[in-house]
Amino acid sequence: MYGEDRLVIAHIGQVGGNAVTDEPRRRRAPAMTDVARVAGVSHQTVSRVLNGSARVGPTTRARVLAAIEQLGYRRNVVARALVTGRTQTLGVVAFDTTLFGPASVLAGIEEAARDAGYFVSIANVPRLDRHSISDAVNRLETQAIDGIILIAPQSDAIDVLHERAGELPMVVVDGAVGTGIRRVEVDQAEGARLATQHLLDLGHPTVWHVSGPIDWHEAVTRQEGWRTTLLGAGREAPPPVTGDWSARSGYEAGRLLARVPELSAVFAGNDHMALGLSYAFHEHGRHVPDEISIVGFDDIPEAEFFTPPLTTIRQDFAALGQAALAELVTQIKDGSTEGTGHRVEPELVVRRSTTRPPE
Repeated sequence: MYGEDRLVIAHIGQVGGNAVTDEPRRRRAPAMTDVARVAGVSHQTVSRVLNGSARVGPTTRARVLAAIEQLGYRRNVVARALVTGRTQTLGVVAFDTTLFGPASVLAGIEEAARDAGYFVSIANVPRLDRHSISDAVNRLETQAIDGIILIAPQSDAIDVLHERAGELPMVVVDGAVGTGIRRVEVDQAEGARLATQHLLDLGHPTVWHVSGPIDWHEAVTRQEGWRTTLLGAGREAPPPVTGDWSARSGYEAGRLLARVPELSAVFAGNDHMALGLSYAFHEHGRHVPDEISIVGFDDIPEAEFFTPPLTTIRQDFAALGQAALAELVTQIKDGSTEGTGHRVEPELVVRRSTTRPPE
């Protein structure tokens, strides 16, 4: 019996050995030297192309990129990190990405990072308080990131940012951070000015305002831009009504404002609140724009399909993401945390929700 077992075991071992030797060898992943050989350039030239150097001509760059595509070359991020001390990974602290503004900013950052050859690790926080932000930054730091972008529109985040300043390259998007931290933002006050001035130019005696939450930097700045424009034109600034960015809060504000007989123009803090406003006015028999003109803010994709299509302020979120990434990469490369940051200009988009006031 034992003899038969030995024969069977020997036979299985022989078959296993043949199976291993007959299996094709796994193909070696292409290396940077392979790319250089196919492109007909040096190893250093391939490295310069991968690192975005301006010292490579367009024709040579095109040859290298074609060779990369042909070979399916993928950069070894671990090996690069060991040599340079950088992981090509950036951290992003984000909050409430269900809202159009923060979600669009995050998308703009991700697109800009991808184009620049960086990976993005996102830490979503449930609220922008001291504990949540510190915890998010700590979690990102454990991933050996090269720098952090914070989408921090609420004022509660500011103290934490100053405490962590200098530990790691850091850029804040749309946050009031004072000095010492680089910031990129849309010029919210200018957007509010454009909206308010557009309604004044149409002949409205004043402009009412439905504001976002007062603990949001964008809401405060838009409110300041609206009030400054009215006072600069010698007009009275009515008391603002505060919402929470939602269409529901715009609707509730509209139910109050519809009872103001002299009201003819409203600047809403965002497009969703403008939608709620429009519906409330419709319910109360006050027609947009024949009786009341409305301007929103953001230019969400649905704005042109409102009834009537919404006049609004467009924010270039792609440009905002590119600016945030450029500021952060500059810090990573030169080690500097000082700088005034970058401001993206908004644009007035005129549609059919605004017209001259009724006679």
